[in-house]
Order: sequence, then structure tokens, then C-alpha cells
Amino acid sequence: MAKAGPRRTTATDGGPGRRGRSAETRAALVEGAIEALKTAGFSGASAREIARLAGCNQTLVFYHFGSVTDLLLAALDAISERRMAAYRGALDQAGSLSDLVESARSIFTEDLDSGHVTVLVEMIAGARSVPGLGQQVAARVAPWREFAEAAVRRGLASSPLARLLPAKDVAHAVVAGFLGLEQLANLDGDRAAALALFDRAATLALLADMAGALPWDTMPGDESR
Repeated sequence: MAKAGPRRTTATDGGPGRRGRSAETRAALVEGAIEALKTAGFSGASAREIARLAGCNQTLVFYHFGSVTDLLLAALDAISERRMAAYRGALDQAGSLSDLVESARSIFTEDLDSGHVTVLVEMIAGARSVPGLGQQVAARVAPWREFAEAAVRRGLASSPLARLLPAKDVAHAVVAGFLGLEQLANLDGDRAAALALFDRAATLALLADMAGALPWDTMPGDESR
């Protein structure tokens, strides 16, 4: 793979039309990389395959991103940004722990249908063979752990379970669980077992809500809104 970093454009690179076409090409390559990771896996996400899916010449991979690895990281960034927006929207609309579990179940199903988590799973798998990639992928997973921890803290803030369930540990389990459930569901070709876990979680969440959880918007000291 080429080692150079992404090419930087300058004021002499052309007018608005050319810069617009350049942005379109970069976007097409990112989408091609996402699709390659989903369908061919990390090992099959070559410059040629990505370019084919993007409808571009493969030299443009290196022109715009410097290396295939940098392009794949850009693809992971794009997916993470989209999914984070969806999860934040679900969290903002949740009014109880039960709502949060139901939203997580819905988004998990959507992720399975679209293959979004597959992109991260493939990048984690590829990190074993590319020096330095593991640290870069880990850095992109960190915000998900932080987001999960904030969601857990918010959901358990007024519940008696808060003292028994450390938010950081639960968040780690949630992130690991999502990745594991995604891989097992794809391997087995059956999502029933994964969805059954969400159903059990929903029952526990309902019990926690009934144990005295207050509406989130009336919780004292809630600084998340």
C-alpha cells in the first residue's frame, strides 16, 4: 500500500466546478469503500475493488486518500458519523429505560439490515494485519463507549439499579455485545437469538422503570439536556 497521506488541495487546484467534482469523487470512493468492506471484507477491499464499486479509476484512491488504509478509515468515519446521529436521535426521544432498550433494538435491526456494523467489524479484523491500524480503529470506537456510558448513566440515574450496575462496565458490555451479536447473527443467518436478548432486556428495563424511575426530564441534576 502507498504510505503517503491524503492529497491536500490548494487554491491553484481549479475553480469551484473542479473542486465540486473532486468532492463528488471522494464521496463516491468512500461509498465504494463502505460497500467493499460489507461485501468483500477487509482483505477484499482493494483499490481495484473500491474503484470498481465507485465507478472510478483506481489511481484516484491514492490521489485523494494517499492509501487504501486511509480510505477505509474515512469509510469507517462516515459510517460512525451517520450511526451516531441515529443513536443520539433515539436517545433524545427516549423517556425511560424501556424506551431506550426499544430504540436500541430498533437500531440494531436497522444495522443488521444495512450492514453498518460489518464495516467496524471488518476494520477490527483487519487491524491484526496492518501495523498501527488497531490504534486508529480503537480511537474511533472510544466515542461509542463514551456515548453508551452517558446513555446508561442517564437511564439508571433515578433507578435503584444504579448502585449495582457501574455505568462504565455496562457501557463496555453494551458495545461489545452489539459487535458480538452482529457477528453471530451474520454467521448463523438468524437474528432471533439476538432479538430475544433485547426482549429480555426490555422486561428488565420495565421492572426498573416500575421500581421508581422518574421521568428523565424531571430528574434533579440532569445535565444532559
